[in-house]
Amino acid sequence: MRPKKIKCLTHFMGHGLHVDGPPIIPTLTTSYVHGTSSTSLLHMTVAESLQRSVERWPDREAMAFLQDGVRKTFAQFQQDVDQAAAGLLALGMKKGDRLGMWGPNTYEWVLFQFATAKAGIILVAVNPAYQVQEVEFALQKVGCKAVVCPTQFKTLNYCDMLRKICPEIETSSPGDIKSSRLPELRSVIVLDSRQPGMLHFEDVMQAGGSQHMQQLQDLQKKISFDDPINIQFTSGTTGAPKGATLSHHNIINNSYFIGRRLGYHWRPHTRVCVPVPLYHCFGSVGGGISMAVHGISTVFPSRGYDGKANLAAIESERCTFIYGTPTMYVDMLNQPDLTKYDLSSVEGGIMAGSPCPQELVKKVFSDLNAKEITLGYGTTENSPVTFLASPLDNVERKTETVGYITDHLEAKIVDPTTGMVVPVGTSGEIMIRGYCVMLEYWNDRAKTDECITKDRWYKTGDIGSMDTYGYCRIDGRIKDMIIRGGENIYPAEIEQFLHRHPKVKEAQVVGVKDERMGEEICACIKLVDGADCTAEEIKAYCKGQISHFKIPRYVLFVTSYPLTITGKVISSVLAPLPSS
Repeated sequence: MRPKKIKCLTHFMGHGLHVDGPPIIPTLTTSYVHGTSSTSLLHMTVAESLQRSVERWPDREAMAFLQDGVRKTFAQFQQDVDQAAAGLLALGMKKGDRLGMWGPNTYEWVLFQFATAKAGIILVAVNPAYQVQEVEFALQKVGCKAVVCPTQFKTLNYCDMLRKICPEIETSSPGDIKSSRLPELRSVIVLDSRQPGMLHFEDVMQAGGSQHMQQLQDLQKKISFDDPINIQFTSGTTGAPKGATLSHHNIINNSYFIGRRLGYHWRPHTRVCVPVPLYHCFGSVGGGISMAVHGISTVFPSRGYDGKANLAAIESERCTFIYGTPTMYVDMLNQPDLTKYDLSSVEGGIMAGSPCPQELVKKVFSDLNAKEITLGYGTTENSPVTFLASPLDNVERKTETVGYITDHLEAKIVDPTTGMVVPVGTSGEIMIRGYCVMLEYWNDRAKTDECITKDRWYKTGDIGSMDTYGYCRIDGRIKDMIIRGGENIYPAEIEQFLHRHPKVKEAQVVGVKDERMGEEICACIKLVDGADCTAEEIKAYCKGQISHFKIPRYVLFVTSYPLTITGKVISSVLAPLPSS
């Protein structure tokens, strides 16, 4: 009798999609799905996940930062983590304090990611391209008590920018900054040079004594897996960045189930090439956290993205997996000497971060040897991945969809006007519920309530549809967000900035299709009557004031905009202009 009962129950639970393997039976009738799983959620903190891997594989290489020549085993890494965490406690940092990590992909980024987690301090990921105004806003918004950064990266001098915001640093004792514009900031920790009023990285590593180590051990009993551990900035439609606040539970489980879908739990000696930035969820969760949760080895080819360095790293380190945004894969495929590299170690990878063109996915199969490449979809607020293809899926599913729901998550597609679930195959807004939904936007109840409903559904603002098997297609975005090379850009933020230019009367910013970047930014500008201006003048005005990736690639001067009856600009009509 029992098998029959189970069969009936399975039939009755038509929307529960078993995701232990790729769905093979078309069970969905409406666009709601629940990823039922025979694997339980993990209930551990970031520090506990690292401890578990250290006990299992102490001598396995945890990471290699090739540009800086840094290699660490799991045991060596944990030793550094404990020392850095004890050093932060010695500086007077407490559980719940915020530390801003501002810089490119270096060993210290991952070190502080784990040291803050162990000390119960919340790591704030600060975009390395931020200019003065942007970084001041971010640090002020979340009240950072400490900032960690290199002296400079590329053309950006971080220490100079911090001195502009807080001139008091020059005359402060290190660790005792008192600034009027950033009242909560006490310490700036510089990774590579000694600066007046700032601490050096080595000072922190040597600051913790045995009493701080003891304090660190005692703290472990007081840290809960539901505590906030990471704040990731994500721009809003109003232009002001919001701090998506993620818990240990959010990111540990996301990394766990993503890794399981990729087969990290059964593949021996997985080595992942991680060119994606650590300040994004893709890099910090898929890289750093997955390393601790699955015991994989992570390879960071360069501080900033470099297609050539990627290929060299895959060859020299025998990487088996690659992470990247579509733009990164385009750059690798377009390297003139691509065929010279031995990429035979590659088994698969993830392509995510912005829409992935079908032809590109097919080229990655053939030219990069990544036969098991999978496409993923997610948002920072969802820690980040919610839909992911299986490495075993066929080419059509991998090129036309972003896969199926991941373990323990619910997704529904609703009519944006009525909020009702739509039939299978119908487009609507994608909504997500489950362990992955962020705690909140830091200190912003109104914005949190706008996107998380009372029953804990997160409104993604993305438009998509689901088929009867539960595979999801992304059709567009409710918000006019531009995704340029994996960077989320909100037109309103750039428009507000351009309006400050004395010759600009009005500015409309739209995304235009681009083969390499996915989308490029086009600013359509109406000038003040009688003013004369060039595209170069506008770009020069932006330089050094807003992040390089927000500077419009195209500048068009227009006398009018296409409008709706209610007077709203029709951006879809503006968008084709530069390529026409």
